[in-house]
Amino acid sequence: MTQRLDGRVAVITGAGSGIGLATARRFAAEGAKVVCVDLDAETGAKAAAEVGGLFIQADVTDEDAVRDLFQRAVDEYGRLDITFNNAGISPPDDDSILTTGLDAWKRVQEVNLTSVYLCCKYAIPHMQRQGKGSIINTASFVAVMGAATSQISYSASKGGVLAMSRELGVQFAREGIRVNALCPGPVNTPLLQELFAKDPERAARRLVHIPLGRFAEPEEIAAAVAFLASDDSSFMTANTFLVDGGISGAYVTPQ
Repeated sequence: MTQRLDGRVAVITGAGSGIGLATARRFAAEGAKVVCVDLDAETGAKAAAEVGGLFIQADVTDEDAVRDLFQRAVDEYGRLDITFNNAGISPPDDDSILTTGLDAWKRVQEVNLTSVYLCCKYAIPHMQRQGKGSIINTASFVAVMGAATSQISYSASKGGVLAMSRELGVQFAREGIRVNALCPGPVNTPLLQELFAKDPERAARRLVHIPLGRFAEPEEIAAAVAFLASDDSSFMTANTFLVDGGISGAYVTPQ
């Protein structure tokens, strides 16, 4: 494994499972010091122990908690080079706009969008002080496409992440801070497995539209995150980075 992130300090939210956990492993393998942030103390602590990093239990929708977690990361390691704002939810009560209640709408917006706003707000000043940094925000392919199997608040939240990342990438480009939006296609994570278990037909409808004919593995998305975190992507900012198995490029899928 190349050491593109040797000595760099990375904060990952939602680090206890799925894409976050795979990215913690990848960052550590490439030499980064990893701060694993998760609401779940058990999975988050386990992830941090595995990669030899620091675990911080935090609710990323809480402004004070987010401010404190970044300060703690800097206090522990002396700097902040990378932030992967990845925490998110996709609950079953987020569905069609005709059936999704306001409480469900607000809950998804808080976790998927407001948390990214807060993490960017409190990461950027640390990066400004050193004149360099890479922020990767998890959006989704649904931020650039419509879906008949709607998750209205999820889709809207990811569209917000995409627009915010683009604006921040432009605003802070000349301060050496890059901000990119990662847009994965469907990934074989606990969230997707839960969808399969609860509604196999709906999940299967997603699979048929992927030209590669399968869901992504978390490690494949983690590789994309590592690229955006590293100097290999040094001329990329305000970018919509689609890693979607060809979904967004397809008019019809192959037989």
